[in-house]
Amino acid sequence: MGRRVRGSLPAVALLLAAVLLTMIAWGSPALAEPLRVLSWGGAYERAQRDALFTPYTEQSGTDVEVSRYAGGLDALRRAVAADEVPWDVIDMTRSQAMAACDEGLLQPLPQDLPAPAPDGTPADRDFISGAMGTCALTHTLFATVVAYRADAFPGRRPARIADLFDQQRFPGPRALQRTPAVNLEWALLASGVPREELYRLLSTPRGLTLALETLDTLGAVRWWEDGEKPVELLLDGQVVMASGYNGRFFEAMVQQGAPIEILWDGQVQEHETWVIPRHARHPQAARDFIRFATSTERLAALAGRIPYGPARESAAVQVGRHPESGVDMRLHIPTHPLNDERAIVKDEDWYARTLTRMNDYFTAWLEARETPGGKAPAAPKPAEAASDD
Repeated sequence: MGRRVRGSLPAVALLLAAVLLTMIAWGSPALAEPLRVLSWGGAYERAQRDALFTPYTEQSGTDVEVSRYAGGLDALRRAVAADEVPWDVIDMTRSQAMAACDEGLLQPLPQDLPAPAPDGTPADRDFISGAMGTCALTHTLFATVVAYRADAFPGRRPARIADLFDQQRFPGPRALQRTPAVNLEWALLASGVPREELYRLLSTPRGLTLALETLDTLGAVRWWEDGEKPVELLLDGQVVMASGYNGRFFEAMVQQGAPIEILWDGQVQEHETWVIPRHARHPQAARDFIRFATSTERLAALAGRIPYGPARESAAVQVGRHPESGVDMRLHIPTHPLNDERAIVKDEDWYARTLTRMNDYFTAWLEARETPGGKAPAAPKPAEAASDD
């Protein structure tokens, strides 16, 4: 007979009991390796780490390893084609998620994935309209806005998106994201096109030509890709106005005391989603993470650290003050009535249908613009065009 250990269970039994409790409480055992998340870096990732990643590790026992990117599908296409996908979960804009889903780059998500609200309200009634897609689940709404250095314009301040293009009244270099999205909308809006007509006109060669001619009036532009870059350019005084994500500008303004202000006019609102790539190594752990990260408590915690609107009504009503600065975060969220009056809601269906063509066309236009004597490409028809255009 073997020796009996008195006073405590064998170490192996204790370990098995701990694993069993974890499985019961969490739904699946902790991973032996980290859950790999692809996100956007900077202030946004720092907020996610405090509100999502660290609490997830504490509850599940699984570490989170975060990589950063600047959006786009090229890396995902290559990874899926090679069957070597280095991420389990990706934080992706909805328009790109829709395009990626259509291309077969993402796994479908179960419709019962998100948890109900704390009061028992089913998720499909608690989330905002359109949040639950085939391959993506919206967690927040963010906005691309223009910010400017307040000390660059000591008299009259920019008040309308058209002021971005008015270098006579508001002189100085600009920085814009190297993408057609948002830039095209702003250019048409500054040209007098009503918000309701933006995407109809962008579906015609005439509208695209008008938008790019308006962008051409800016002269030299600092084009950025990394989300932290426009904040750096403003803080360094290299530009006086820049497009960027409202949460990044908020951190610079409130946390760092930077002399910049946000121009909310013409803000372009967009859904941010969680997706699981095809060939992800740990799909069940990825689903567990998404369920955790889109709970009411976690979405409210995230909005308390970076001012992006929660996609759940039960979370939106819980948003309060920043845990460190004490700032009322509700006043800085894009969907707040004070900020939302002249917002543009990005037509993500339109961008999902036209993503590749528009990106290729915009890239060709930029190359021609930056090449002495370069000739701009002929405008394509990215969507159904009006017959008279």
